[in-house]
Amino acid sequence: MPLKARLTLLAGSLLVAACATPPKSPTVSAPVAAPIEPASAPAVELPPPAASAPVAASVAARPVVKPVQPPPAIAESQGRALLDRLLPPGIPDRKGWTNDIMGAFSHLKIPYTPQFFCAVLAVAEQESGFSPDPVVPNLSKIVWGEIEQRRQKYLIPQFVVDAAMSKTSPDGRTFKQRVDALRTKREMNALYEDMVRELPFGQTIFEHKNPIRDGGPMQVSVAFAETHVRAWPYPYTYSSLRDEVFTRRGSVYFGTAILLQYPAPYHDMVYRFADYNAGRYASRNAAFQQAVARLSGRKLALDGDIMLYSDKMNRVLSGATSDTQRALQGMAGRLGMSDADMLRDLKQEKLSGFAQTPLYQKVFALAGPAAPREIIPQIVLVSPKFTHKLTTEWFARRVDGRYQRCLARGG
Repeated sequence: MPLKARLTLLAGSLLVAACATPPKSPTVSAPVAAPIEPASAPAVELPPPAASAPVAASVAARPVVKPVQPPPAIAESQGRALLDRLLPPGIPDRKGWTNDIMGAFSHLKIPYTPQFFCAVLAVAEQESGFSPDPVVPNLSKIVWGEIEQRRQKYLIPQFVVDAAMSKTSPDGRTFKQRVDALRTKREMNALYEDMVRELPFGQTIFEHKNPIRDGGPMQVSVAFAETHVRAWPYPYTYSSLRDEVFTRRGSVYFGTAILLQYPAPYHDMVYRFADYNAGRYASRNAAFQQAVARLSGRKLALDGDIMLYSDKMNRVLSGATSDTQRALQGMAGRLGMSDADMLRDLKQEKLSGFAQTPLYQKVFALAGPAAPREIIPQIVLVSPKFTHKLTTEWFARRVDGRYQRCLARGG
C-alpha cells in the first residue's frame, strides 16, 4: 500500500478508536481497580430476609449494629437447591446461570446464603436482565455521533474517516458496516481488537488503550479483573482475560468478587450495591465525609472519594489536596493530629483498615454515636445513553428492590 494511503488509513482509524467509546455503565463511576483484600467470607452483617420496611433515607442516622455470626456452612447440593428457588422464572439458560454462580461462590469462598445469592442476582438483573451479552440502546448512533464530534473538533477531513471505515475487516464486513450494526459492548470490544490488528503499528499505538472498560451481564470492569487475578487466581482456563470479562462466566465471577469478597460491616445490603456503583467502601467513606462536613462547617461532596486520584487505578494525584483534606486540616487542633499523620491514615481510605485508623476514630468520637457510619454516596452518573438524571442512589435503590423481591421468592 502506498505510504500516503497507509497514513490516511491510520489517521482515520486512530480517530475511530479514540472516539468510539461506548457509554459508561452505571456500575463503574468511581475508581474501578479497588485494592483486593482476599477473605474466606465477606464480613457483612446480614439484613433480615424480608422486605418488611423500606430502607431509610441515605443520610439518616443509623444505629451501630454488632456484626452477626457467620451463617452456617451448607453443602453444594443444598446451595444449588437454594439458588434454584431464588432464580426468577423464565430466564434464558437457567442451568448455565446456576453453574456460573455456583462456580463463582465456590472458588471465591462466598457462603451459600439467600442474601448473597440474591445480591448477585439483583445486580445481574439490573445490569442486563440476565442477558449474557446485554444490548446497549442506540450504540451505533452514539458511536457515529462521537466520531463526527471529534472529526470536527480536530478538523479531520471527512475523506480520511471514510477511507478508514471502508476497509474490509477480518469478519468480511467493512468497519463502517460493523459500526452500523453495533449492539453490545462485546461487539465493540471485538471491533476494536480487529482495528488494533489491522492497522499499521496498531499493537504499538493502541496497547493498553482499549476504550471498552467493562462488560458482560454484570458490567464488570476489566481493570478490576486484571487486579483481582493477581491476588486471587482465576480458576478457569482462558486465552484473554479481557475477553473473559465479556462472557457470562467471567462477568459473574468478577462481579461476585467486587460485590461480596471484601469485609464491609454494613448493616444493610443496599450499601454494597452503592459500593458496586461507586467503588469499594464508598458508602463508609461518604459517611466519613458527612461527619467531617458537619464538624468543620464546610460543604463537601459526599462521593466516597476522600482524596484526589489521577486515574482509575487509585493513584493519588501528586501535590493535590481534596476539599475533605482541607476541612480536616482546619480541624487539626481538635483532632490532635498533624497533617502528615492524617495523610498517613487517609491513604487507607480504599481499604477495610481505614475504619481502625486514629483519624477515623477521632472524627467519629467528635461526631458522636448518632452519626451514621454508612450513607449512599451522592454521585450523578453521566453517560450519552441516559435520557434523564441518574445517580448512585438511584442505582442502589433499584438493585435493592430487585434484591428484596428475590428474597421473597425464597420464602
